[in-house]
Amino acid sequence: MTVRISPDILSQIHAHGQASYPEEGAGLLLGSLGAQEKRVTMIMAFENSREQTARHNRYLLTAEDYLQGELQAARLGLDVLGVFHSHPDHPNSPSEFDREWALPFLSYIITSVYSGQAVESRCWLLSEERTQFIEEELVITPEQALIANLDR
Repeated sequence: MTVRISPDILSQIHAHGQASYPEEGAGLLLGSLGAQEKRVTMIMAFENSREQTARHNRYLLTAEDYLQGELQAARLGLDVLGVFHSHPDHPNSPSEFDREWALPFLSYIITSVYSGQAVESRCWLLSEERTQFIEEELVITPEQALIANLDR
């Protein structure tokens, strides 16, 4: 599956990761789900609710965060497509902890943030067996093209 995102929204994800540094930052990806692709049209950034001592390498989105995301998506006629989070001073591949807490069918955009600067994002999908992540193609599409493609 391909995940399409605009440069502006990806910049928002990077900015949240940089602002959260040296802790992990996280939030939800909202948009449209098609047969062959997901189109991220907005994000909802949240505070990391993990205990203070673990925030440097763990994030926690609460049930209330997910509920807010579901309600906002419903109001806008969108879907919750996944989660984004940052890895401070660490590669943008999922950790074993990420695998244990992830849900199949949601996309996970992980951004490496080194010395306070967002470097690169990659997107992952947990297999249905929950045994491994599969990398999804993350395509950066200009906003106008992303909106124009919503009718396809």
